[in-house]
Amino acid sequence: MPKIVELKKINKIYNANTKFPTQVLYDLDLSFEESSFNSIIGQSGSGKSTLLNILGTLDNATNGSVFINQKDTSKMKKNELAKLRNETIGFIFQFHYLLPEFTALENVLMPYRIKQQPITPEVLARANELLDLVGLTKVKNNLSINMSGGQQQRVAIARSLMNQPKIILADEPTGNLDSDSTEQVYELLRKINKLYKTTFIIITHDRHIAEKADRIIEIKDGRINLDIQKN
Repeated sequence: MPKIVELKKINKIYNANTKFPTQVLYDLDLSFEESSFNSIIGQSGSGKSTLLNILGTLDNATNGSVFINQKDTSKMKKNELAKLRNETIGFIFQFHYLLPEFTALENVLMPYRIKQQPITPEVLARANELLDLVGLTKVKNNLSINMSGGQQQRVAIARSLMNQPKIILADEPTGNLDSDSTEQVYELLRKINKLYKTTFIIITHDRHIAEKADRIIEIKDGRINLDIQKN
């Protein structure tokens, strides 16, 4: 399988030009194959969230290169990066960040609205199809604020898929859910991975969830401590 994401010699230093710099990542070399399902584990402060932000071009490495779809993101301008993110990467966070005054359907359509293009019947059909996929057709017109935590997270998952991204980056996507909802969300992510061939990179504290991935990467003190690829 071709590599869809590649990190080369990534370092991240906060407050680099001060007396007390803090290095969070050290010379990381890491790549992810198309259609793969990966988990990243590590203790708080290990650098895994920083790594995910750099993977998603939300943060810059102090030095090193990030390639997405063979494109060197370090050479891209801000507007080019924003376009790449919106078209190539979907994000799922621990906190779903839905807009409370909007319905489930309106929230799912939000990434498309960011592109400032009209909502055509085809676009609306895709949003409805995604809500059906995550099992929320019956509540699609409910305000997100009136939904359970598990339902809100499923809306967030549907939203992350709206622009047909090749990559989904998920930061503790089940962190606020009970065990039943966690299992349902995991099964849903797996289903999407198989259905759309989407590459998943998931940060999780939940080893039970991590162990179900095809690959487990452990970050410890800013370095790769473990990288297990299942057959």
